[in-house]
Amino acid sequence: MGNSKPIILPKLQLLLDQVGEQIRLARLRRKLSADQLAERTGISRRTIYSIEKGSSSVSIGYYLNVLKVLGLEKDILKLAKDDELGRKLQDAGLATKNRAPKRH
Repeated sequence: MGNSKPIILPKLQLLLDQVGEQIRLARLRRKLSADQLAERTGISRRTIYSIEKGSSSVSIGYYLNVLKVLGLEKDILKLAKDDELGRKLQDAGLATKNRAPKRH
């Protein structure tokens, strides 16, 4: 495996680009420079820039460290939270129990 970059479809890369931009804007709203964020996370400035560009080769752990410093770490829990399709699939596969006959 090593440092190979994952293959990401263009639509998914657009999502990563948006995540990176949202992280960059959150940093700027807090008036933090990339250097300050790098120092507080223990991540190189180059990796901070990669995160802000939505790089798919950056570990999710680094994204989490950045979110932690920005006070947004709990936002990660919003991922797949409302799994409407999964719920429908689950409900469709649920077997109903046969009821016992009524006693007279």
